Amino acid sequence: MLLSREKINHISKLIMDDFDNREELDYLQEPNDVRLHIVKVVTDELKVEDEVDASVQKILQSYSRNIREGSAEWEVLSEKHYKEEMQKRGF
Repeated sequence: MLLSREKINHISKLIMDDFDNREELDYLQEPNDVRLHIVKVVTDELKVEDEVDASVQKILQSYSRNIREGSAEWEVLSEKHYKEEMQKRGF
C-alpha cells in the first residue's frame, strides 16, 4: 500500500495528538523527535511491504504456467509466498 509523504506525516500527527491526550504518557525526547521516529518506522515498514510484494510478483511470474492475476489460484499462491517472504524477514 503506497502512502504519500503527506499522508504519513498526517498519520504521525494524529498519533502524536492521541499521545498528547493521554495523561499516562510522558515524553523522554522532544515530541517532534518522537513524531519523526514514527514517520521513519511507518516508512520503513511500507518499504519492506513493497519489497515483499515485488518479490512475490517475481516468484509468481517465474512459474512455468501463466497464472492470471486476480484468479483464485493467484490469490492463494500470492498469500502463501507473501507469508513466506515476511517470515524470512522476521515479521
